[in-house]
Amino acid sequence: MADQEEIFEKIQEVLEDALGVDDDEVTPEATLVGDLGAESIDFLDIVFRLEKAFELKIPRAELFPEDLMSADAGYVEDGKINAEGIAAMRTKLPHADIDKFAKDPKVENVQNLYTVDMLCKFIGSKLDG
Repeated sequence: MADQEEIFEKIQEVLEDALGVDDDEVTPEATLVGDLGAESIDFLDIVFRLEKAFELKIPRAELFPEDLMSADAGYVEDGKINAEGIAAMRTKLPHADIDKFAKDPKVENVQNLYTVDMLCKFIGSKLDG
């Protein structure tokens, strides 16, 4: 079983290097985009660095699913994620706080699902297999 403190420390290092932030900015509650300034291009780098740091493979779009927000998915109505979309998020993002998101499911709030804590839970589950 992976130690959560060790996972957090490695993720903290990964995010410091990838995003050029200070260690005190990388808290469990910090959002990757809003708090740490990550942009879409940074997500590829973060995945690569996580794979290297934890010696594991993260399949494309497993950590950051791309199809949830596509127009073809049918999950967006009037700028909000509908109930079907929220159900899909629970499946595709099991480590994110979907309950909190569901209280205000605006599309622009999706980025707030990606927190340092969510990364820690995701990596922990991958390591525990």
